[in-house]
Amino acid sequence: MSADGRCRPLSLIVTPDQRADRTQFESVLEKIRVPRSGPGRLRKKPDSVAAEKAYSNGPCREYLRHRGISHTIPEKTDSQAARRRKCSHGGRPPGFDAERYKKQDTVERAINRLKHARAVATRYDCEDVWVPLRVVA
Repeated sequence: MSADGRCRPLSLIVTPDQRADRTQFESVLEKIRVPRSGPGRLRKKPDSVAAEKAYSNGPCREYLRHRGISHTIPEKTDSQAARRRKCSHGGRPPGFDAERYKKQDTVERAINRLKHARAVATRYDCEDVWVPLRVVA
């Protein structure tokens, strides 16, 4: 799931419970459609993305760079250690804004808002499992 700064869902993909969230990262961002205030096509690109450490891998970062989307994703400690072992060949550490990352919980809050609907929270209507992706846009 992706959500805007006001905890409003922008896109959602439902997957089986055992599926890793990060495998759907690109799909969730591709489904974002935001209406413009005036005339024109729907916006498909978020201004920025704040995500959890699970999305701190090369393909996710490369995808965001390719689309020109700024991001705040903390680096995993094992990735930091591997980069430091390579010395100057390890590259620069990715930029990280701690103040902006504090707002990352908007997706969790959006999920909690959806859970106020009884069918989503307890699955009364169907037997499918509802598993959101946790990406903030």
